[in-house]
Amino acid sequence: MNSDIAIVGGGIVGLSTAYHLTELFPNKRIVLIEKEESIARHQTGNNSGVIHSGLYYKPGSLKAKNCIEGYQMLIDFCSANEVPFELCGKVVVAKNKDELGRLRELYDRGRENGLDGLEILSAERLREIEPHVAGIQGVRVPQTGIVDYSSVCRKLANIIEQRGGKIVLKTEVKSIRESAESVQLVTNNATITCKMFINCAGLYSDKVAQMHVGAIDTRIIPFRGEYYELTAEAEHLVKHLIYPVPDPAFPFLGVHFTRMIGGGIEAGPNAVFAFKKEGYLRTDFDWKEFRGSVTWPGFQKVMLKYWKTGLGEMYRSFSKQAFTRALQELVPEIREEHLVAAPAGVRAQACDRKGGLLDDFKLVTEKRAIHVINAPSPAATSSLSIGKSIAHSVDLL
Repeated sequence: MNSDIAIVGGGIVGLSTAYHLTELFPNKRIVLIEKEESIARHQTGNNSGVIHSGLYYKPGSLKAKNCIEGYQMLIDFCSANEVPFELCGKVVVAKNKDELGRLRELYDRGRENGLDGLEILSAERLREIEPHVAGIQGVRVPQTGIVDYSSVCRKLANIIEQRGGKIVLKTEVKSIRESAESVQLVTNNATITCKMFINCAGLYSDKVAQMHVGAIDTRIIPFRGEYYELTAEAEHLVKHLIYPVPDPAFPFLGVHFTRMIGGGIEAGPNAVFAFKKEGYLRTDFDWKEFRGSVTWPGFQKVMLKYWKTGLGEMYRSFSKQAFTRALQELVPEIREEHLVAAPAGVRAQACDRKGGLLDDFKLVTEKRAIHVINAPSPAATSSLSIGKSIAHSVDLL
């Protein structure tokens, strides 16, 4: 199988990249390969469906730039292609005085990132719009929305194929060879020869990069995010998306409440170290992948630094009562009987050798490859912007 450009990975970043490539190079052979039987099976298909506004991200960072640009591109794409979405807004809640400074920093950062209409909420105003929330102050973000990213991916795939691009499923890269003129992706089905390839393999982006260039300074560590759904009788307790003020020392946003585009409300996620890269269940275990994580020097440093937080997340994983208590900090009326277990997701968290948890997107460009090494949240919101940037940086030599 020959192509001009091959994309590895059928999540939303890979599909967005193929979407822009087929638009930019209509006469080139573009192929996307995915190891699963369908697209968007992992991070894309198991996230909470939030359209992020750009509130959290450092101004000037790749996250901020791509989230803000990608947000509008996503809204326009959904509108043009009849993909349902809703801009329902989000409320970030300060529970005590210690969080007020960080809440103000979020507000200022959002303004700096160009978000209009942000509203600082007094305790009284907070109760007006979210009467069941406990908090002394909040920030309302009207731009935040919800969508089904799997639906976005199906529409992207349709357009890619209509333009002549090819999507090949059940095809996994096993090794990579590079010659003076081309790259050969050796898969379980065939060898794909291309002028260049783009690695959008998500949880396995580090593995694919290693096949190509050898040892790299980054390892993907999987963290499982576990969710509950609210029963119908408790759904009235949540009007917007409701988030806590994030802990700046930890790369996750904390458990929160998310309305879903198909109806219902999710509560979660926690952030539990997974013993397998696609470990959606507590019992999922892969010795080789587990060993690869725990022997990585950077992750050992992370465990030493965050052991107490990690144990708390693990305890919440096994204790519905503890999970409920965390949710009650935001909405005190939530009870255990209001929570029904929902499917989990797994986040690919990049960790460098020195113990740094990479906060920004990381793309590495080689002569015949572009490796998307780190694309955590808000990668789904940012995907059309990321894909556009990648497509415009492609040099077919």
